[in-house]
Amino acid sequence: MRLTLRTANGAEKGDVEVRFGLIENGRGTQAVHDAVVAYMASQRSGTACTKTMGDVNGTGKKPWRQKGTGRARAGSFASPLWRGGGVVFGPKPRDFSKKITRTTKRLSVTKALSERIHSKEVFLVDEISFTQPKTTQMLGLLSSLGIVGTVLVVVSGPTPKNVLLSARNVPHVEVVTSEEVNTYQLLRHDNILFTSSAFERLQDRIVERSKP
Repeated sequence: MRLTLRTANGAEKGDVEVRFGLIENGRGTQAVHDAVVAYMASQRSGTACTKTMGDVNGTGKKPWRQKGTGRARAGSFASPLWRGGGVVFGPKPRDFSKKITRTTKRLSVTKALSERIHSKEVFLVDEISFTQPKTTQMLGLLSSLGIVGTVLVVVSGPTPKNVLLSARNVPHVEVVTSEEVNTYQLLRHDNILFTSSAFERLQDRIVERSKP
């Protein structure tokens, strides 16, 4: 399969061959699910924390004697039954991250990209180069290419500063490098815009990791 390559003005410049095998059946669906769950889990800070009875600040003195007062027995001011007391089974700082294998990561990226290509939601441009950081230049580029909706712009790293600054104030545009792009990002946006070099580097990632 080949994808049309365009210039920044929207004119056709040629085409680029897709060097990896597109996944056309249900294979890889579970890998995509696992990759997205792992990504979302890693975004959780895991800093929620509550105090148990041992953490609550206060005296360890028994509130009143065990018998003879007519009141229920009480052994601590930090009891979870009391206001200001400890919390039972409350959250503690923890790591929510999940590990997935490299094979699963590669398969998930391949599957996600295959689906976007089949849906004709992947665009290729020969180069994205701005002389100065201006939001209008990024909007003009997307307009020239006929891209409507949210866009993931994938460039070859390191990210050009002018490109990053030009997209920073556009709420529906995200810029990422081909080395960092993940399955979640490939699925999140309505369209994906690759520079030719970024697409080749991403293909290298997929093809190289698929070798035995």
